[in-house]
Amino acid sequence: MSEKKSFVLRLNAKTYEALEKWATDEFRSVNGQLEFIIDKALKDAKRMKPPKDDGAKT
Repeated sequence: MSEKKSFVLRLNAKTYEALEKWATDEFRSVNGQLEFIIDKALKDAKRMKPPKDDGAKT
């Protein structure tokens, strides 16, 4: 598992409320929703490679 970094993020109340509702709608925490949004944006912008497929079946 990769190392996680912590940092402070300040959002206005309306932005946080919208994010919190979105996260709840998708059964994620606010932190998990932010990670999902950022990872998707980085992949879409080709700033981050998708994880390698190790061939393992789940």
